[in-house]
Amino acid sequence: MTLLSFLGAKIKDPFHHALQENALSDADSEILLSWLESDAPWNLKIAEFYQQYEFNFKGLELPDSIARIFSKESISGIKEDIEQLFLVELSGKVDISAHKLIKSQSIEIHNDFVPRQETHRVLIQLNRGWVDANGGVLMIFSDSTPGNVSSSFLPLHNTAFAFEISPRSFHAVSTINSGERFTIVLSFFKTEK
Repeated sequence: MTLLSFLGAKIKDPFHHALQENALSDADSEILLSWLESDAPWNLKIAEFYQQYEFNFKGLELPDSIARIFSKESISGIKEDIEQLFLVELSGKVDISAHKLIKSQSIEIHNDFVPRQETHRVLIQLNRGWVDANGGVLMIFSDSTPGNVSSSFLPLHNTAFAFEISPRSFHAVSTINSGERFTIVLSFFKTEK
């Protein structure tokens, strides 16, 4: 199993985040993307600042090929990497979900912060031949103002974005112009002391 390693990644501002290529092995990224495109149990979610298709892995009976990718050993390894990268102690609780954005969908500026909830998140992008014209760019903001984009990332296939959730972790996803944008979301929780 070759779930990503953030070791050696650089932490960046305006809030702690890091980008990593080759999140999964080529074979596993293809297996997972094919499943997301064909057999995954998508449900439309409409919220205040976004509309997307999504599902949570909890309680799902996953195909063996998918369950192997998200084995306890694999998740434990990425948890340890996130702990080292962000110098934090995480609990054993991990929430895994998948998101799909289609044409005309976007996610407005938000920070994901909810007290005593998830504290760190990893987004694994799985997108076939994604280019600028597709839209769906992950934008990082220095504050909640739309004009204050600090940096942006094209959701290239098999890349991962890790970040620390805080009141200042403002980010958004630009409108999808074409294609389907798939993201695996792993949410981690800081150990309560």
